[in-house]
Amino acid sequence: MNIVSEYHFHKTKYGEELLIDVVELKNIKKYLSKKVLHSLTYFDITLITEGNGTFKIADKIYEVEKGDVLFTMPTQPREWDIENIINGYALIFEESFLLSFFSDPNFLKSISYFNTTEIHKLTLSDEEFHQTFSLIRNVQKEIDEYEEKDKHILRAILYQILKYLDRIFIQKNSVICIKLQNRYVYKFIELVNLDYRQSHTVQYYSDKLCITPNYLNELVKKETGLTAKQVINNKLLSETRILLLYSQMSVAEIAGLLNFENSSYFIRFFHKQSGLTPLQYRNNTKP
Repeated sequence: MNIVSEYHFHKTKYGEELLIDVVELKNIKKYLSKKVLHSLTYFDITLITEGNGTFKIADKIYEVEKGDVLFTMPTQPREWDIENIINGYALIFEESFLLSFFSDPNFLKSISYFNTTEIHKLTLSDEEFHQTFSLIRNVQKEIDEYEEKDKHILRAILYQILKYLDRIFIQKNSVICIKLQNRYVYKFIELVNLDYRQSHTVQYYSDKLCITPNYLNELVKKETGLTAKQVINNKLLSETRILLLYSQMSVAEIAGLLNFENSSYFIRFFHKQSGLTPLQYRNNTKP
């Protein structure tokens, strides 16, 4: 069941296929209603340059102003205050734009702000803002001023932006910015993001990885500070909050969608994780 509007990349906007672009927020406001929840099928890095307001990503709400950067991954629901956020620049790209050139298929997974569900916002200093703004404008200039779009130059600038912001994000969020070096942990988190509706047990994922549940738990605990079960529960809790806030589905329907045994078990799970019943959360947290 779709609960958000989905926006796809305009791949042939410049004639030939080009999977990177820069768009000004003031130019896309006319395509959005006052409040519209939507998701993207591509990666988005938005730099706020004028105004202040709220920017929601998944189940997090951020107060933003000039100098803030927001990071969105494909499929994450988002909504921003188009009246009070006056302008900004969104650098958007498809993963394949990088992977068609780089030999490392896990490159984006190594970028800190695309490797956490906890923080989607970064506040820049004046110097960092001007450097980031300049780099994004360089992408825009390369696209706008040259009939033959040089994808190698565009990839190089994109790579510089990604790594520059990655360094800043790590410096400012060192506690939660965990580098997942173990291949089993990488794969486990990837599987949870894909199969969280299908199964909630550690055994299911350890079987997929061909290791024991105890060993998987040991690896995950070492890398993330959380147990494997906590990682699964955090994913379920995040998705439940999104469904409660942005869909008209009943508690029973959400329980069924997320493959809980019954509504009672689902309500107990949510209450244990959040301290509220699903209906209390829905009624007390209006989108």
